[in-house]
Amino acid sequence: MTYSIRILAAISLALACSTAAVAQDVPTAEAVTASSHQGPRPLSQIDPNSNFVLRYDVRLGAQTRPAYFGSDEYEVRPDFAIKFDYARLRGLGEYGSLSGNSTPSAFGLRGSLRFIGARNSDDYEDLKGLDDIDASLELGLGVVYRERNFEAFADARYGTFGHNSFFGEFGMDGIAYPTDNWELRLGPRVTWGGQGFADTYFSVDSQEALASGMDRFKADGGILGAGFEATARYRFNDLWGIEAGLRGDRMLNDAANSPITERGTEDQFRLRIGITRELILQF
Repeated sequence: MTYSIRILAAISLALACSTAAVAQDVPTAEAVTASSHQGPRPLSQIDPNSNFVLRYDVRLGAQTRPAYFGSDEYEVRPDFAIKFDYARLRGLGEYGSLSGNSTPSAFGLRGSLRFIGARNSDDYEDLKGLDDIDASLELGLGVVYRERNFEAFADARYGTFGHNSFFGEFGMDGIAYPTDNWELRLGPRVTWGGQGFADTYFSVDSQEALASGMDRFKADGGILGAGFEATARYRFNDLWGIEAGLRGDRMLNDAANSPITERGTEDQFRLRIGITRELILQF
């Protein structure tokens, strides 16, 4: 299939409507995903005469992750994400394949969203004396390039409340399809945070230093972490599947040098598993 600028417009519109990944304190970088090595599986529910079609997956499960940035304590929390694998807008074009005879290969735009839960110092012994931090919601956009066995992406988000600063993530994946039902991914990740983000989550001011016993510390923005992510997905049938992921990051620069991290750990891991369900929006 040949892709063009007008196809990107269709992708952008579809993503603006409903493509986002939601997680607790976790960079979200959900990618356009082919269902098998032959491309997305055909679904009889799609009406070929529809003016607008968006086929997407919903993932619902659980994750274990650090209690806060720099923590060595882990908590179990819900995990939820949405991602799309086929979009069509009549008159503009389509992305993906209903017949299963084509594999996506194109640049695209996507939405990016992250919710960061509140940090309450009374809940953790290592944070005693530090100010509480309100929950934050980051909204933004990303660009992605996808081929059959490779994907690269860059996302940028801005904190609408909780912290008012930019946060970005860059990554790439090698993709393998051992069978029609399996998809395996592995690739590096790099995260970047603006001054406001680093100051909110890693600084310790004079009053907090006196109350907590930590050294006073002013965190600067920049590259804050690097690591890897591995995911495995198995489809039971055209609609249902299961997906598991392991993410590991090493905090860098002022994120690693913060007294908050020194009381915890530079190494941050997240393990998630969830059931996936493919859905269709069309009219």
